[in-house]
Amino acid sequence: MTLLQVEHISRSFGPHAALQDISFSVSKGESVGIIGRSGAGKSTLLRCLNGLERPDSGRILLEGEDLATLPEQRLVMLRRKIGLVFQHFNLLNSRTVAANIALPLEIAGIPKPQRTQRVAELLDLVGLGGHARHYPSRLSGGQKQRVGIARALAANPTLLLCDEATSALDPETTASILALLADINRTLGLTIVFITHEMDVVRQLANRVLVLDKGRIIGRGRPEDVLAPSAPNTADLPLPAGFSTVPGNSSQTVLKLALAEQDIVSPLLEQLAKQHQVNATVLATQMRQNSTAAEVDVLVQMADPSMDIIAFLKNASQSVEVLGYVPADS
Repeated sequence: MTLLQVEHISRSFGPHAALQDISFSVSKGESVGIIGRSGAGKSTLLRCLNGLERPDSGRILLEGEDLATLPEQRLVMLRRKIGLVFQHFNLLNSRTVAANIALPLEIAGIPKPQRTQRVAELLDLVGLGGHARHYPSRLSGGQKQRVGIARALAANPTLLLCDEATSALDPETTASILALLADINRTLGLTIVFITHEMDVVRQLANRVLVLDKGRIIGRGRPEDVLAPSAPNTADLPLPAGFSTVPGNSSQTVLKLALAEQDIVSPLLEQLAKQHQVNATVLATQMRQNSTAAEVDVLVQMADPSMDIIAFLKNASQSVEVLGYVPADS
């Protein structure tokens, strides 16, 4: 059964065409990933799917109603069927965890006893049963995102949209959030559409993937087909001397970055140094070909990266993987 039908939508901002003749459908219970490099049109598409942007042409049918042409009052009502999980959580620091989750229910005019019961159910669902009275300042990034997911589910939506929901998280926390979203998709049968630039997120969460480039869909299909390399990879990147999967005293971290193009390696290292005062050393590089473009794997060594550094690298790369550690003087 089709839940979401997107038909030939286009959206321009002045002379810039952000979306061009986009068409796809999403069945009830599916988890669909939308990938593409920065500027491909992912965020504009997500805003159109949420009714925050109106396309210049085309139709967006959610359970048969066209988000592109609905009167504003009806659009506000229909948006209650759409949950949205943000990249940077968007929690209200002045409200407790429970109050943040209850906010959509308050806006919808749900009586307090029903709100309280629903919030308790959601806290258990996302694994935060003992955190109802905590404030966001006391939570880790992963816990904040769990609150964001619970809030998005509060009004029992039929569609959950995720806007780079793991980009601000470290790899271990990312894995736990992906497991939670996959469990929600499987056990609740909730339809999920998410945008990301992280290939591991697509592999773990998506039933189907769409590839955007310059506002057009240039690829679609199962993740194992769309993301499969069209040519065999060369030998694995060589690991440095002294490499270990266990950190030692004063050790540095070895990360593997997947970048869209060879020529963005140097600017990325310059940004790290200027914006985050982190000096990274390139240990090895290797070109490879995926189904749509050439990419480069880069092995880098740096001091133990903070969550901000990981988030920066995730935003600048196709994927980021912590491989292990080396002595600081290697």
